[in-house]
Amino acid sequence: MTDSVSETSGVDAALRALLADVLGLGADRAAALTDDSGLFGALPEFDSMAVATVLTEMEDRLGILIDDDEIDGEIFETYGHLLAFATRKVTG
Repeated sequence: MTDSVSETSGVDAALRALLADVLGLGADRAAALTDDSGLFGALPEFDSMAVATVLTEMEDRLGILIDDDEIDGEIFETYGHLLAFATRKVTG
């Protein structure tokens, strides 16, 4: 396994655990998320208040810094978008 694959799978696992914890989804629902799974507006647990908590937890758990100008609505449309953003931050 290459470093980028292991980093991506590590980010994926961390992000799923984060969403399970922050949104109260539970491990099974978080594990069932696909790249096309809707988040903001699709999951009742993922509301505007949850956005700030998710971002803060991403910074803490992934060891990244997220600037305000990096955030737009598209990031929270699907799990795949959120994962891609998190992976870019971790590997970039």
